[in-house]
Amino acid sequence: MTEYQSIAELSARIRDGSLSPVRLVRDLLDRIDALDGRLRAFVRVLPDRALEQARAAESLLKSGADAGPLCGIPYAAKDLFDVKGVPTRAGTHLLDHNVALSDCAVVRRLTAAGMVLLGKTHTVQFAYGAAGINHDDGTPHNPWHREPLAPGGSSSGTAVAVSAGLAPMGLGTDTGGSVRTPAALCGIVGLKTTVGRVSRAGVYPLSWTLDSVGPLTRTVEDAALVYHAMQGTDPDDSSTAGVVPHDPARGLRDGVRGLRLAFCESVFFDDVDAEVAQAVRDTADVFRSLGADVKSITVPEVSAVWAEAKRPLLIPAEGCAVNREFLDTHLDELDPVIGPRMLTGRKLSAPDYFALLQRCDQLRKDVLWTLRDVDALVVPATMSAARPLAEIDADNAAYLAYNTRVHRNAGIGNLLDLCGVSLPCGFTSAGLPIGLQICAKPFQEDVALRVAHAYEQATPWHTRRPALDWL
Repeated sequence: MTEYQSIAELSARIRDGSLSPVRLVRDLLDRIDALDGRLRAFVRVLPDRALEQARAAESLLKSGADAGPLCGIPYAAKDLFDVKGVPTRAGTHLLDHNVALSDCAVVRRLTAAGMVLLGKTHTVQFAYGAAGINHDDGTPHNPWHREPLAPGGSSSGTAVAVSAGLAPMGLGTDTGGSVRTPAALCGIVGLKTTVGRVSRAGVYPLSWTLDSVGPLTRTVEDAALVYHAMQGTDPDDSSTAGVVPHDPARGLRDGVRGLRLAFCESVFFDDVDAEVAQAVRDTADVFRSLGADVKSITVPEVSAVWAEAKRPLLIPAEGCAVNREFLDTHLDELDPVIGPRMLTGRKLSAPDYFALLQRCDQLRKDVLWTLRDVDALVVPATMSAARPLAEIDADNAAYLAYNTRVHRNAGIGNLLDLCGVSLPCGFTSAGLPIGLQICAKPFQEDVALRVAHAYEQATPWHTRRPALDWL
């Protein structure tokens, strides 16, 4: 059984010859065919491309070439990533004919590493929503319960695919938590990279200021392996200029002895569900047993950035610039929980927009000083676990309330330019995953991954899988 093996495990089998990349891809395509009718993770499966790439990987390995740890490993891509010859739909039928002329930068990098693209996964329309709901394409089914629960967004289909064993890795984007939120609600690992680490060229944008690209995987090691291959400068994305790549796997197993970890008591734990808060606080015992120094601190910049009066308008303002044509001429065809919310961005004047960017920039500088004696923050990934779609989608007020509950804690990291990892740290009494978020300073993804890996390896939570007995 390969569906729940990690990338590292699959890679070892592929490289020793006990597992064929073609067989692996065929098995996953069969699993997608059998299960995805109910799960709705994929918007488009690409069997011909996948098998062609699998055969190429197999030939390369048989030639004796050292193809690297990702050669022959399948993955899925959120339907914001350009794939040559395939529509990039961004969760709306209005982009059905938006066929990509070439692969985006990240897909090219993963192809060069030998990875195999299985298909494209569902997303919230225009990637603008944390609950994971899409009234146009349909909402993926969180695999942890037979009742439809929020999968988290906007990388909803990617998280469901990885969690349900349809793919060992999936590409996501994170503007206000869109990698970490679905990872938390679906019980897997999600890495939010610092803007500038990974090229966004060829990825349908939401917010140029905040958009980032990151992997969703089953283990922290897998996230590090994929991130290593994804990063690098790209002349087509100016945010990557001058950013020197690093090897996140080099210190991954160094543990946390001597590291300074802190529970951030500013905002992050406010109004968090009791079971979620307790599970996250309980991680202190694990980290201390591993030799870390753990304390609680306040971070004024966290409170300040979340209290910024114009802060809620930043993403919709930039989203309005991207999607102006659809908002002006097709508003009645847009998802009713997306179009009206995005239009609020037009309330942000140009002077207020620039003032907000300057304020955020100052807070980003200030937080580095505040965290000068801290290696990483330990906080809840979301305020709540997954909740029933019927409850969330009952009316606009319920939707907005839950959207905030699963967006706030991750979104703070985007505003302050922190990188971060979400990983499982327990389950609710109803058997639903709880996400732990490790936040590190900008461009210190290696630190966030190192802390997350140490916790993951000391606990059993990442080994639990959804039963899927309702399918």
